Amino acid sequence: MLTNSVGHHLMMHEAMIPRNLKIFPYICGSRMLSGFRRKSSIKDSYKILELEEGCSLDDIRNSYRSLAKKYHPDSGSASADAEAFMKVEEAYRVVLSDATTKKKANEDNEEEEDQFKMQAPQHRHYLSFEGVGFGTPSQREKQYMQFRVDRATEQVLEYRKRRLESQFVVTDLMKAKDVRQSKKVKITQAVERLVEDLIQESMAKGDFDNLSGKGKPLQKFSDCPHVDPMTHNLNRILIDNGYQPEWILLQKEIRETIEQLRKSIVASRSKLGEPMTPYRQKQWNRICEQFTEDIRKLNKRIDNFNLVVPILSRQMVHFSADKEIGRAQKTYEALMENGEASNSDTKENEEENVKRFGWKSSLLKWLNYTSK
Repeated sequence: MLTNSVGHHLMMHEAMIPRNLKIFPYICGSRMLSGFRRKSSIKDSYKILELEEGCSLDDIRNSYRSLAKKYHPDSGSASADAEAFMKVEEAYRVVLSDATTKKKANEDNEEEEDQFKMQAPQHRHYLSFEGVGFGTPSQREKQYMQFRVDRATEQVLEYRKRRLESQFVVTDLMKAKDVRQSKKVKITQAVERLVEDLIQESMAKGDFDNLSGKGKPLQKFSDCPHVDPMTHNLNRILIDNGYQPEWILLQKEIRETIEQLRKSIVASRSKLGEPMTPYRQKQWNRICEQFTEDIRKLNKRIDNFNLVVPILSRQMVHFSADKEIGRAQKTYEALMENGEASNSDTKENEEENVKRFGWKSSLLKWLNYTSK
């Protein structure tokens, strides 16, 4: 009787041992408690636990706990039954073993499929390693290291190739530069020989005999130490013989033209005189229109001059027709004032002469009259 009660309590405690611990057999008398196995099918075990095939492990554990509380002999509930609890425990182990086996089989199948399946790059996992390689992260890391080695090797070879090409290009450029320089020297020497021959030929013909400085020594140096003596002498010879740059001739022509226009408009105004009648005003307006047209043409020549002048400070600004007309009017008024003053001076001089030499002049007039 004692043996049976001890075995019964050991069996109850064995049911409360965690599932992950290996159940060791307890032998009490002639009965092995943990070796109790009821021959029932897996379907019957699912029915005992009130579950369906394919359920999760959490469902199995929850169902087992609820049934163990219901049928455990020590639970103190009205439905406590040791025989029913043993059936529940055996069904739980069978179902748990079946579910674990199926889960492992599924995991093994998935691993086999992953090994033979081509893995496509997806999401954040393949943003690392510059998107190189496939497989697990460790495999991809090895592939990426090899890729970097290959890329570095290609870059070194490309750099050496560019360096060799640049050396050959520099050599070719130096050769071409030497050829161009030699051609330039040959052309310069040929031109110098041609000029010298032409000078000697002109001297033999006597083309330089009419020069003003013939037989006189040249002034070798200029006053400015920064000017090349040869250039200075050549320019001086050209200037002395009437050869001047185009911009100098244009500047001289512009200045002479504006002086002529100013004198002509002042003379026209003086011819009209005072007072300004309507007829004279019309004539003056026509003169002003013609003067404006001449100023416009002169400004075009100034534009041409500004294009060829080599020094920026030598450029000229346009002339204003209105300002020039106003200037001519002021000049005319000044001339009129000076004329009136000079006329008054001459009259006074004549009166003084009459007072001084009145009898002499009357005598001369009488003699001229009697001679006639």
